[in-house]
Amino acid sequence: MTMKQIWKNWTTGALAIMLVLSLAACGVNNEPKQGAEPAPTEQVTPPVEEASVATVYPLTVKDATGESITFKEAPKKIVSISPAETESLFALGLDEQVVGVSDYDDYPVAATTKPKMGGLYNPNEEAIIAAQPDLVLTGISMSVEAAKHLRDLGITIYKTDPKSVDEVISNIEVFGQITDHQAEAKTVVDKMKQERDEVTEAVKSLTPEQKKKVYIEFSLGWTVGSGEFMDELINLAGGVNVAAGTAGWYEISEEKIINDNPDVILFSKNVIDDKSKKKLDELIKARSGWDQINAVKNNAIYGLEDNLVSRPGPRVTEGLKEIASAIYPELVKP
Repeated sequence: MTMKQIWKNWTTGALAIMLVLSLAACGVNNEPKQGAEPAPTEQVTPPVEEASVATVYPLTVKDATGESITFKEAPKKIVSISPAETESLFALGLDEQVVGVSDYDDYPVAATTKPKMGGLYNPNEEAIIAAQPDLVLTGISMSVEAAKHLRDLGITIYKTDPKSVDEVISNIEVFGQITDHQAEAKTVVDKMKQERDEVTEAVKSLTPEQKKKVYIEFSLGWTVGSGEFMDELINLAGGVNVAAGTAGWYEISEEKIINDNPDVILFSKNVIDDKSKKKLDELIKARSGWDQINAVKNNAIYGLEDNLVSRPGPRVTEGLKEIASAIYPELVKP
């Protein structure tokens, strides 16, 4: 499994957004004319108690890069080249406003019928320009530098980079405010909070000695450390991520994992090695010395649905429940 395939699986097309944004006329003004209309209201995360209140425009929000974006009205055409953001938009009932998605957007089914804006390495600039979106959303894979470059071209872009479940929830609330779909956003985030709280309540009585050590591998030979939302999912589920000593995604040392001796191993159900054509769990079990790891000896190796735990969108708390039930099946039911 190559790095190129890793990013295709996890982010599925976020860099395609770089070409989406050749549209200079997006219907969103970053600097409204002074005196032409009321001063915009700036709000990054709408308060929960105001979640069902109609949006007052002009509205100014800040994205993950700190960029302020002003909306004179709700965007009528939105392009998303990030599966997590696409899932959020559809969860908010914005089917009609979505005019383009990446080649890899596969959920919900309705998203697969939307015009394709290209993929991670083959974005379709002509299709993106033809879509004429008012707003373009990008996710965790686009760098801050790339987003700035696009803005320098006069392109409107809203970038997310959530590192926790709470930040995912906040993003969905902001999407609801931008699009004047606060009631729909409240319904979505209330469900997410309930699922999160069910898990944390179930594992809250675990003592440090009772917490299980967890190793997660979502692409052949790669794991995730601290500072990423998948690491937080393990923590919320009551586990201890053995890879947390290093930040971000990184290539593993097989000897270190043996020494760490995790109690539970989590892996991606969907990964198949290009060369051997074997599934990831088969390769994990076959590694030299790994038969001495507690998780392998006790057959505590569990496959996860990629999209639930790798996409920081509205289904991420479903992924949290799946992780928790794998680590503590006696405490959390799937």
